[in-house]
This record gives sequence, C-alpha cells and structure tokens, in this order.
Amino acid sequence: MVNTTEKDSNYQDLDKMSVHELLTNINNEDKSVPLAVERSIPQIEALVKVTVEKMKAGGRTFYIGAGTSGRLGVLDASELPPTYGVPFEWIIGLIAGGDTAIRKAVEFAEDDLEQAWKDMEAYDIDENDVVIGIAASGTTPYVIGGLKTANERGLVTGCIVCNGGSPIAEIAQYPVEVIVGPEFVTGSTRMKSGTAQKLVLNMFSTAVMIQLGRVKGNKMVDMQLSNHKLVGRGVRIIMDQTGATEEDAAVLLEQFGNVRQAIEAYQATH
Repeated sequence: MVNTTEKDSNYQDLDKMSVHELLTNINNEDKSVPLAVERSIPQIEALVKVTVEKMKAGGRTFYIGAGTSGRLGVLDASELPPTYGVPFEWIIGLIAGGDTAIRKAVEFAEDDLEQAWKDMEAYDIDENDVVIGIAASGTTPYVIGGLKTANERGLVTGCIVCNGGSPIAEIAQYPVEVIVGPEFVTGSTRMKSGTAQKLVLNMFSTAVMIQLGRVKGNKMVDMQLSNHKLVGRGVRIIMDQTGATEEDAAVLLEQFGNVRQAIEAYQATH
C-alpha cells in the first residue's frame, strides 16, 4: 500500500504564509478532489447497485468509521430521514467510541477490532444488510474488524478510502478508492480526504434514495415538513407538479401532511 494520505505536504513553511496564501493554496488543493472522485465513479456505481438490490429486499445500510470518517457517516445517515422521509433504521451511521465521539475524540476507540461488529449487533444485523467502512487511511482496525466479520456472516461489504491498495479495500467486496494525495497540512485527512468522502457519501446515498423511489422528477416529495421553510417548499412542489393554486396546495398539504400523498390526491380528482 502507498500511504499517500500521510505523505509530506506539497507546501512548506505554512506558518510563514499570509492568510491569502493559505486560503489560495488550500483552495488549489481542494480543486483536485472532484477529479479524484470522478475517477472512482465505476466503483461507486457498483456499490450503489448492490446496495439498492439489498435494500429493496428489506436490508439496511451501515456506515462504520472512526474520527472524521465516522462523523461523516453519521452525518450522512442522519440527514436522510428528514430529506427523503425514510425510517432512521434504513441507513445507520456508527462511529468508534459511540455517540460521544461525534463531538469529542475517544482515545484508542478505533483500535478495537471487535467493537464495530458489537455495535452493529445491537441492531440485529443480518445477511440482508450492507456494511460500508469509511476510513481515509484504509487501515483503521475498528473498520477492518467490522468488515471482516460482516464478510464471514455473508453480508455485502463496501468501503470509502483514500489510499490505493489498502487493507480495508482488500477486505471490502465493493471498494471505493479515491486517491487525493498528500494533505495541505501533512496527515490532516479531515481536509481533502474528508471532502472526498463527503462527496462520495452524497453521491452514494442520493443515488440510492432516488433508485428506491424517494424522489419524483427532481423533487423531494417525501421530505419531513419540520419547519416553515420546508412547508413552503412542499406547497411549491405541489403547485409545480399539479398546477394547483397556492391556496389549494396549502390545504392539500395540511390535509395529508405529505407532499407525495397531496399530489396523488389532487391528480386522482382532476
């Protein structure tokens, strides 16, 4: 394995740079990330397709990771229910050290090879589920152990890593390797690697939700109406999809509490 995420930065004497130089150079590095993600689209596609297949059969998806990678998984999983109106149990984000580690690092939590599977067992995980390990380095023990056990139990496994030929990519049945190269601050994988992982997670979960029918046209018709902004968006979607007046759309939305159901009710009577 070539550990590019730990290679020395392409920039020296960061502490002597002006603020403008720092920001410009960070931005220049960040520009390379979408291109690295683009090269991984075939791998992402394979992971999306198998995940959709499993979830249509009743399975769920688990993200497992530590540190920044774990937090990104938790973030992605937590945003899907309000965005697409799916149960919180459909995609579950687990981080080494538990929820405490979302805000504060838990020392050595990522070094436990057995803990990830124990964390998943709390959700009665079975062979219909998909486990995706997220680790910039591709060497995190928490993720390695979880994927190994998942393989042994007959689950589909995938990963999102930022080093080529890593142990985690070798274990995962559907690896996604996004090689972003050295970080601006040497070894600080919350930067380019974290950005790459966030982009991949956005692509992965959005494609999965669309394939599972949670989008109509280009609209989030199953979103949770949890604030005034989203209620207003819901009214506009109903108007756009049906031609209803704003007043009628608002009445329908209040009646059904769901954009998709409001649209279907209007179309059934017009």
